[in-house]
Amino acid sequence: MADALGVDHVSAAYGPYRALFDVSFAVAAGGAVALVGPNGAGKSTVARTVSGLLAPTGGRVQVGGRDVTGWPAWRIARAGLAHVPEGRAVFGALSVEENLRLAFRRRAGRAAVGRLLGRAYERFPVLGERRHHPAGTLSGGQQRLLSLAGVLLAPPLLVVADELSLGLAPVVLDDVYTQLAVLRAAGTALLVVEQQIDRVLALTDRAVVLERGAVAYDGPSTGAPAALARVVRTIGDGAAGRSVGPDDEPGGHPHQAVGER
Repeated sequence: MADALGVDHVSAAYGPYRALFDVSFAVAAGGAVALVGPNGAGKSTVARTVSGLLAPTGGRVQVGGRDVTGWPAWRIARAGLAHVPEGRAVFGALSVEENLRLAFRRRAGRAAVGRLLGRAYERFPVLGERRHHPAGTLSGGQQRLLSLAGVLLAPPLLVVADELSLGLAPVVLDDVYTQLAVLRAAGTALLVVEQQIDRVLALTDRAVVLERGAVAYDGPSTGAPAALARVVRTIGDGAAGRSVGPDDEPGGHPHQAVGER
């Protein structure tokens, strides 16, 4: 069976600034991989690149065995990849229910919308209570839940989740991780970018550590190998340096132009 995701010698850049350097790893069908590292290491850049929001400057990306390198984001989504980006990915002027209807119709088809709405309101009662409210009036955590619900309840081949813990109370985050475990048990593969190292390692079976835009470790997420332990210490101590670039990217190579190393 083909891997859900294959990242093969991928490089990426923001204009003249290089963010990823020859990054390679895979997410097996039905598997779960934690993508971890200090702030600015390139984690969100990987998420954007595999989902088509950022075109790679080198290498290739495969989803379900299909080469999707250079495809637009909408086409990669149709191939089975659902990206839950960092922040609040909702249509603020539309109601909660309209946001969910759009997500469910796109991922599961018109006939499944009613059933999935019922499940969404059952699992996340706050969304049911505010179904007719504009999504932009929800709290940050509620908007995060709304963006997640459209993915969690209409499972794709692969979920790429970026910084799930942002804006969520611990009790809500517990529920989200429970739902991710249910998704995985049903056969959906996971690539999870997360700063809460212990939580994401407990969910996954493999880990990829990024440092300065390159892979420093790729292996089991258990046993606390040296690279994983170093990242835990760095994040725990708040010692990770930040680099210049969009949303704390691009990686650990500030001011490095494309073609330089």
